[in-house]
Amino acid sequence: MQDLHDAEFKKTDCLDCANCCKTTGPLFTLADIERISKSFKQKPKQFIEQYLRVDEDQDYVLQSVPCTFLEADNKCFIYDVRPKACREFPHTDRKKFQQISDLTLKNVAICPAAFNIVEKMKEKLPL
Repeated sequence: MQDLHDAEFKKTDCLDCANCCKTTGPLFTLADIERISKSFKQKPKQFIEQYLRVDEDQDYVLQSVPCTFLEADNKCFIYDVRPKACREFPHTDRKKFQQISDLTLKNVAICPAAFNIVEKMKEKLPL
């Protein structure tokens, strides 16, 4: 999977798409909230009140999509401190990739690169 991931992202520029930022929102861990709020010179509580809500799984997520931090040129305003979920998306380079197959199926519908990686993976699987 790592080889497929690396090959795909050598030819894919996420700034051409940004569909992940336009259609879904990441989960924010407490570490993400601390890091991002610090970069904004805010208290974590202020950051949460301004940008986040708690979803049905009791996770912190964006109040709305597209992402609040997505700029017109598809760049991320908080790229250097972005959430872990954003840094790892589309999660196709995980060592235990098979453990996140449900997530991968969702990401294939969102991310052209994830789609291409899964298609290449299917070509390599014996029938």
